[in-house]
Amino acid sequence: MPDTASVRPLLEARGLAKRVAGPEGALTLLHDIDLELEAGASLAITGPSGSGKSTLLGLLAGLDTPSEGWVRLAGEEFSALDEDDRARRRGALCAFVFQDFHLVGDLTALENVLLPLELQRAPGAERRARNWLQRVGLEHRLKHFPATLSGGEQQRVALARAFAVEPGLLFADEPTGSLDRANSSHIQELLFELNREAGAALVLVTHDAALAARCQRRLRLEDGGIRELPEPVRLVKP
Repeated sequence: MPDTASVRPLLEARGLAKRVAGPEGALTLLHDIDLELEAGASLAITGPSGSGKSTLLGLLAGLDTPSEGWVRLAGEEFSALDEDDRARRRGALCAFVFQDFHLVGDLTALENVLLPLELQRAPGAERRARNWLQRVGLEHRLKHFPATLSGGEQQRVALARAFAVEPGLLFADEPTGSLDRANSSHIQELLFELNREAGAALVLVTHDAALAARCQRRLRLEDGGIRELPEPVRLVKP
């Protein structure tokens, strides 16, 4: 058996800081961020509006570069790569689900899920896209454009698109923030069901305490730093 002590985390950040120029000098958004995430694990990042949650997610995903510190993805120092190499690395390992869905308006549901697969030249792309749309309950909506879908249906298309590329790591930024209660509950169930089935690690940014409590670990951003919250109490049915 492999030495578990020598297995590197899938995602790791050390000494992460982000500063931006402000009218009165440098403004520190984040400082002294240390975290790690194992393959298949789930992590919720919480905190008040303006605390830097989306900024931290962008740094972890290589969408932005830190002012200090580093991020490693699958053992490679992500933050040391140039923009093109980060994009290639991100495309090979990661997928995203956003509050605003980010679907292409003039593509059907099927075409939206197909798009990243075709960019990767993935084998069996259409079969995989159809399979994931079926798994999220949208096999009857394949030829529908985003404008003809409800908010919950659009988010399910976004989930299918994210999981169709079989990512090792899924970043979700307020994935249920713009949905009503019924659709939010449905998307939460799908998110964690697909997370378990596909074995993808999950980094989730949310204001929703109930959603965060479903993750294995929870971090709270306050004043630009983080603290780990205790594991939530889980009721066991008799």
